[in-house]
Amino acid sequence: MNTDLIIIGSGPGGYRAADYAARNGLQVVIAEQAEVGGTCLNRGCIPTKTYARNAELIDILRDSGELGVGLEGFTADFARAAGRKERVVSQLRSGVETLLAAPGITLVRGRAKFKDARTVAIGGTDYTAKNIIIATGSVPKMLPIEGAGDTDMVWTSDRMLSATSLPRRVCIVGAGVIGMEFACILSSFGCEVTVVEFLKECLPMLDSDVAKRLRKTVERRGVKFFMQSAVQAVRGGSVVFSRKGRQEAVETDRVLMAVGRVPSVGGLNLETVGVECSPKGIAVDDNMQTGVTGIYAIGDVNGRQMLAHAATMQGLRAVNHILGRADSIRLDVMPSAIFTHPEAACVGLAEDGCRERGLKYSVARANYRANGKALAMGEAEGMVKMLAGDDGRIIGCHAYGAHAADIVQEVSSLMCLGTTTAQLADMTHIHPTLGEMVQECAASLAHGGQPAS
Repeated sequence: MNTDLIIIGSGPGGYRAADYAARNGLQVVIAEQAEVGGTCLNRGCIPTKTYARNAELIDILRDSGELGVGLEGFTADFARAAGRKERVVSQLRSGVETLLAAPGITLVRGRAKFKDARTVAIGGTDYTAKNIIIATGSVPKMLPIEGAGDTDMVWTSDRMLSATSLPRRVCIVGAGVIGMEFACILSSFGCEVTVVEFLKECLPMLDSDVAKRLRKTVERRGVKFFMQSAVQAVRGGSVVFSRKGRQEAVETDRVLMAVGRVPSVGGLNLETVGVECSPKGIAVDDNMQTGVTGIYAIGDVNGRQMLAHAATMQGLRAVNHILGRADSIRLDVMPSAIFTHPEAACVGLAEDGCRERGLKYSVARANYRANGKALAMGEAEGMVKMLAGDDGRIIGCHAYGAHAADIVQEVSSLMCLGTTTAQLADMTHIHPTLGEMVQECAASLAHGGQPAS
């Protein structure tokens, strides 16, 4: 069967690219071997954020002494929360299926593999197109250590999200996004949580000043951290690790391996068509095209930015290249969020990165405890930190606290337009809102900023 475009994978990158391509006149075949929606919808962003919301409300009710009163549908009973998670995922999956039933899009169920640079076999049928987009996502990464293969003891995030009951004690290996989000979720649901991390600080994409403050906040909620600790084995109900030259161990009922994800390229038969691939992902140029003309790779599978919204924007860029259309998408300005409690978010450079690059910069901070809306919300814990280059343009923003993702999103949009701190300082912000802290930082930077940390 001939078509204009074949897309392998129906995650956020794949289904949005299919929709955009079809609306621009292309006939699209999209292949999916599992559920539509990909990792994000079924085993990532949406399930974890659903649990994170339940966990946040549990914390609020517990802090107020009203746990047990609650809100309908939000409960400390994990089995009921798991049921709510399934309903949310099912509703959104149904929406994706509706989108992929639109004119111009043919959804084909089955595993896809290349036969040549223009032909993909899907479920026993060959499909041919001038252009092909690989959007197969990623899978959980495992450390090559003793005991890691014990699937009864060592769980991935996929396995944890499929659980309907929780162990009493969980040791999380890794303090990145997955590890930190699960640490907050599991502790709120009553698990005794320990986190073992190799690096000096959690969440390396965040400014270290912000990351440290967030970790201390999570610690106060009962999560125990062992930083600069190298895991050596999972043995006899314990996680064994080396810390400060000594071997230590944490007893646990389950281990959550949260050390990142790796591109999913198995079974695609990439070697047949000469697509370059390494453990880091499929190599692509700035238009997401591989070294083989007409074959593109977007999202986690290219390893550039493992974020659902990055996959979406990369997919739009690839389709635009196919259409011969220029766009103004800024793939170098890519915000990200961590839905801990409180949540965190960032975009652009951190102080650490500025120092490493030898850049001249200025910095400003605004604290939630001085913001009227934050105090009214009972969310006084948090900080917004903004950086500007020597030309006055915003080069980064890092925050933790209530609605940090929404705060950083505003700054991200302005960075795409090359906005200066002076321009932002002159933009009226509603009072009282958390967004006033963005304007406060900008005003400070426009007048020289604060001392660097």
